[in-house]
Amino acid sequence: MNNLSTTPNQEITAKARKSLRGKWALVVGATLVVCILNLVLQKVSLVGPVILLIISGPISLGFITLYLNLCRNNKAEFSHIFSGFNHFVTALSAKLLISVIVFLWSLLLIIPGIIAAYAYCLTFYIIHDDPSISPIEAMQKSKMLMEGNKLKAFYLSCRFIGWAILAILTSGIALLWLAPYIGISFATFYEDIKQDYNELKDEETDTLIC
Repeated sequence: MNNLSTTPNQEITAKARKSLRGKWALVVGATLVVCILNLVLQKVSLVGPVILLIISGPISLGFITLYLNLCRNNKAEFSHIFSGFNHFVTALSAKLLISVIVFLWSLLLIIPGIIAAYAYCLTFYIIHDDPSISPIEAMQKSKMLMEGNKLKAFYLSCRFIGWAILAILTSGIALLWLAPYIGISFATFYEDIKQDYNELKDEETDTLIC
């Protein structure tokens, strides 16, 4: 099944900016709170980094919830960044599995590690849409949806290089705006792929019925 994304990346980022209109205070505030939490936990001896690792999956899923609600024009609230704790085991397991797999591929060469990261980059979006799915199933579906789309996702990432340089020049302050911009852009990217995939499934089903 061919589920290639055909929407230009320029249009994807434009849609992301549209979703962010009037919502910058919300996403920047949410990003700031989590950044402060990360900094505090990193200072707490050995316990802090362990806690940070444990909550990283649920927090990631929480931000995906916030981003998807914004790009779908649904109600978005600050509390959504903690909604991932409702699916704590699934989120944590997915985060650990992805981290281990990407790390192992990176031991071979940098490029295989990058390819693996892009292959599984939709995992948390899939978990959000189907909380009953297992981490491995979500990763497998992400890999399937990203088949043929990894290079496009890489080019999408490259569109934020200028922002990344700005973040460095501002001692990371611009990251408060960059992180949600990237997050909602990839949420829009996911919506594009998912829509094409669902349309193709419907067409195949109609063909089989005929």
